[in-house]
Amino acid sequence: MELRVLRYFLAVAQQRNITKAARELLVSQPTLSKQLADLESELGVKLFIRGHRQITLTDEGEYLQARAKEIIQLADQTATNIQKEQVVTGTLSIGAGESIGMQRIMEVLSGIIQDYPDVKIRLVSGNADEMETALKHGTIDFAVLMAHRSLDSYHHLQLPETDRWGLAMQKDDPLAQKNVIGPADLIGLPLLVSEQALDEHRFQDWWGNVGKEINIIGTYTLVFNAELMVKQGSAYILTFDNLLNTSNNSELTFRPLSPSISESTNIIWKKNVTQSKVAKLFTQRLLASLD
Repeated sequence: MELRVLRYFLAVAQQRNITKAARELLVSQPTLSKQLADLESELGVKLFIRGHRQITLTDEGEYLQARAKEIIQLADQTATNIQKEQVVTGTLSIGAGESIGMQRIMEVLSGIIQDYPDVKIRLVSGNADEMETALKHGTIDFAVLMAHRSLDSYHHLQLPETDRWGLAMQKDDPLAQKNVIGPADLIGLPLLVSEQALDEHRFQDWWGNVGKEINIIGTYTLVFNAELMVKQGSAYILTFDNLLNTSNNSELTFRPLSPSISESTNIIWKKNVTQSKVAKLFTQRLLASLD
């Protein structure tokens, strides 16, 4: 079935008169009658009951009318989108560690997939080094970094959300009585520390003279598995606030470090690369969320 013929059919179905429909379509009546006869022949069914003054639709004609309206509407919308360069599809890949700043990014992504159902989202987890490498190799479109490093080689945007370092422990731990945790409080504790933060010597200045007495029993890249050790009572975690469940029904709690240490959240993407439409849309909406 051709779209042109479906438009002819819909015009006749609406006017219930071939002469009026031909006048509206700017075609001759014989031409329109032949097109309709050819359509019936193609489908192998009778679409119209032709009366003296008007025609009526058969059951098959009623069905085709409903479906033809949908087909024409979809075709017209598709053409409009292409002409206006509004087609947004494809996969958007974002690599990130764990951060409260991801909440804003997830809200933007949720809005995009609601408005453009053909868009797919790919989320990749890892530390800053892994995400920057993936970005350089082109396997992700954006990387979200919570690290102190030069961003001059990339387009970048700093989000207003910041991540605050602190100590995660069981609620009945004696340290939970404190409002903040100082370096001396960590002496002798079995600590799990972010591998990235340890590699970057993030706490070296903070714990100062007591650094030699800090007992780091292991590292983690994502905090979920480390959290299980804290629940077992075998470790404490130096981690960001808001990453663990510390609600009333949780057995864990969080206390910030003092002096305070926090990290900015930056989203980066490559320079001198033509972005896909969905990547451009994501950038635009993320910027708009900051207003």
